[in-house]
Amino acid sequence: MAAPEWNHQYAALGAFRAHYVRHGAGRPLVLMHGWPEFWYTFHKNIPVLAERFDVIAPDLRGFGDSDKPAETPTVESYADDLKALADHLGLDRFGVVTHDVGSSVMQVFARAWPDRLAGLFLFNAPYPGIGRRWVEPEQVREIWYQSFHQLEIAPELVGQSRASCRIYFRHFLKHWAADPAAFDADLEAWVDNFMKPGNLAGGFAWYKAANAQRLRMIREGPFEMPRIETPTRVLWGAADPIVKAEWRDRLADYFADIRVDLAPAAGHFVHYEQPDLANREITAFFEGLDW
Repeated sequence: MAAPEWNHQYAALGAFRAHYVRHGAGRPLVLMHGWPEFWYTFHKNIPVLAERFDVIAPDLRGFGDSDKPAETPTVESYADDLKALADHLGLDRFGVVTHDVGSSVMQVFARAWPDRLAGLFLFNAPYPGIGRRWVEPEQVREIWYQSFHQLEIAPELVGQSRASCRIYFRHFLKHWAADPAAFDADLEAWVDNFMKPGNLAGGFAWYKAANAQRLRMIREGPFEMPRIETPTRVLWGAADPIVKAEWRDRLADYFADIRVDLAPAAGHFVHYEQPDLANREITAFFEGLDW
């Protein structure tokens, strides 16, 4: 099957220019990536979902072909970007599919603008209920990169050469996927992306933005927040070594209307590793909503 001709677009959102790919027609569905990703992480999902939905896959601030932050952003600024993009595109109400970084952004968005969301479909999603488990003895070695990315030397070290960049991202894509070879065909696309000027620092900036909440979880354990009322579906990769499947146990404390299932053959990147399963479940969830 021939590769799709991707429909790249840009939106001027004040001083910030957002890049996104848009395909299909119908009810709008926003696909939000995590780290280490960019819009292309959904390339196995966009053509299928676009048969039924108006699919919009943006690059978060600092990632892909979106503008890079001049200053360290806040978690809220990423949610503000999505609000501005939705306003720009005239999306009064829309669904969101996301995981990882994107799921953290969407939890902020869902509490701030619940009326804009028809539903949330989450894959492996960090949330406050994880608490101190981030630093349990058997887990703390997995999260070293979250501190490393906040060092000023990190972009220079990783981006020293194409080879060093490849080694770095190959580690995460192999280690976090259930099948270590899952990303082999697309590894060079990842290297191409992160070797673009500003993309390493732009992606790493997320970890500075999220650090205060991360430290709060580690210091205090799970903390209370208003429950998100948006209908939510979770499909969690069972083999994820970084956001572990057993950590889904407190999701109902933070989401009022939620269904959670496991994807046994997937790791961190369920949408990429098991696209047929992901596409079926996403379609069924959003077609079952009254919007």
